[in-house]
Amino acid sequence: MIDKTVASVAEALSGLSDGATLLLGGFGAVGQATHLIEGVLETGVSGLTVVANNAGYGQVGLARLLKEGRVGKLICSYPRIVGSTIFEELYKAGKIELELVPQGTLAERMRAAGAGVPAFYTPTAVGTKLAAGKEVREIQGRPCVLEQALHGDVALIEAWAADRWGNLTYRAAGRNFNPVCAMAAKLTIAQTQHLAPLGMLDPEVIVTPGIFVDRVVHIEYGPPRL
Repeated sequence: MIDKTVASVAEALSGLSDGATLLLGGFGAVGQATHLIEGVLETGVSGLTVVANNAGYGQVGLARLLKEGRVGKLICSYPRIVGSTIFEELYKAGKIELELVPQGTLAERMRAAGAGVPAFYTPTAVGTKLAAGKEVREIQGRPCVLEQALHGDVALIEAWAADRWGNLTYRAAGRNFNPVCAMAAKLTIAQTQHLAPLGMLDPEVIVTPGIFVDRVVHIEYGPPRL
């Protein structure tokens, strides 16, 4: 019997090691697996490379990982936003490395990794510092820069509902980067707001099929609403 559910965040994160590349779903705080991210602190791992849309907010989740010195490199699109003072202080002090990636390119690099595409060309960032050192080729009359697929060791994502096979649905904006993160990692761990009996999720609304998911932990939020 396939059952990918685990009893706790600690069990979900078992085996996480130093130096891992973490792919974090979420757009700002929406759709971010905060309980899993906080749980990473309890594992004691460090030297992480984190891929995320931004650098976190306040003192929780990703921002707390940064503050505790667990992250050596951040790959993101928006490192400077309201409430992201921790990253800014670390970066100015030379304590963290930053790879800045346009948001659409960031999503496509992870999607490419999940689809088995090693690299792709895009006109985004041509002629800017973000294209420095990268191959540029003219395609259909437009200069395009070559971008590499972005793989992760572990993806930490949040779903609206899941079943024991790991099939996932998302609600509204909570979908964001979560599906591409799930595809691009060797190990995908999903934090779900609701856990549904097998067969109760409408196949037409399943966005991430269970083949991409390895572990599911239920973090309940309010009454079921599948």
